[in-house]
Amino acid sequence: MKRGEPMTAANQRANIRGAALALADIIAEGHMLVITHGNGPQVGLLALQAAAAPEEGQFPLDVLDAESAGMIGYVIEQELGNILKDRQFATLLTQVTVDCNDPAFFTPTKPIGPMYDEAAARALVATRHWRIAADGSGWRRVVPSPKPLIILGTDVIRILVEHNVIVICTGGGGIPVVKKPDGSLVGVDAVIDKDLASALLARQLHADALLMLTDVDAVYADYGTAHARKLETIHPMSVRAADFASGSMGPKIAAAAEFAHTTGKSAYIGSLEDAVAILQGVEGTRIGVGANSKP
Repeated sequence: MKRGEPMTAANQRANIRGAALALADIIAEGHMLVITHGNGPQVGLLALQAAAAPEEGQFPLDVLDAESAGMIGYVIEQELGNILKDRQFATLLTQVTVDCNDPAFFTPTKPIGPMYDEAAARALVATRHWRIAADGSGWRRVVPSPKPLIILGTDVIRILVEHNVIVICTGGGGIPVVKKPDGSLVGVDAVIDKDLASALLARQLHADALLMLTDVDAVYADYGTAHARKLETIHPMSVRAADFASGSMGPKIAAAAEFAHTTGKSAYIGSLEDAVAILQGVEGTRIGVGANSKP
């Protein structure tokens, strides 16, 4: 969903149709993709719907994470399949382990759901006891966002990729689970950051590159000010995620830097419409060794 856009099924499908065209261009260039996606607006809307149900009928965030991943993955697979009729696709629900003692459970920061004005936000705090934080010009609900530790099921993803299947997985950062002492898994009430989960998935799959497509054309130093300047290249050891907005570019910078530093390969950040040009080094920002620009 685009910022401030009505959260309708028609708008979501139109946006995904545009994304599918950009992804199809990458595939046409000969690249093999594993596709991930966010779910902030959708899981927030599902949480609103769940809150309207009787208390015994409400579902926790991990279940809503799974629901949103299935919903968005279905539309991505369908729209890409309508373009690439000779390719095979698989949409997978992906569990991701987190630490039950992660500090994020005590300090929620992940924005989900629609934007509110200040009066509506204060009312939600009073009536639903939500945590609310500023997001751009409005306010949104924030929930815990623990760090992803292990993407489960990567052996299955790898097998599918080896058989030329385009996999859509780790939707919305995946479904957060913790491992109990007996080895069993249980879901937790949280939403994992999609960028950090995607970077972890890329490392576990030994991907050649990590491409994060968003609604800005590149990473900017002093973004939103008169001194803003585009950063074409960034060395992973020269940048701090804390210098960028925590609800948007910060997690992308953290994910890109970690991927580039641990693998020696490059991560890229830029506009969805520039996907092919970003991989060609013409547009966007590259984060990798050998990159000298500093914010």
